[in-house]
Amino acid sequence: MTDPNRRAVRPVTVRYWAGARAAAGVAEETLETGPLVGDVLDAAVAAHPDLTEVVAVCSVIVDGRASSRDLEVAEGAVVELLPPFAGG
Repeated sequence: MTDPNRRAVRPVTVRYWAGARAAAGVAEETLETGPLVGDVLDAAVAAHPDLTEVVAVCSVIVDGRASSRDLEVAEGAVVELLPPFAGG
């Protein structure tokens, strides 16, 4: 019998841009995470604690679309973390 309180875990690809890449120390990785964008962000911070402040100000893109923490992510989704940037 399946526990209804158990949250499905799925692999997603996380891509880090600019300051997020610097904080994570990698450009991209696959994380096993819960079903929500918030779960992905929490897993990324758990894997790379230096991301804590960066993630708080990042835009989050899931499969090419702007996202919020409560959006469900499909297995194999690509989640991109884009910190604010300046320039011309």
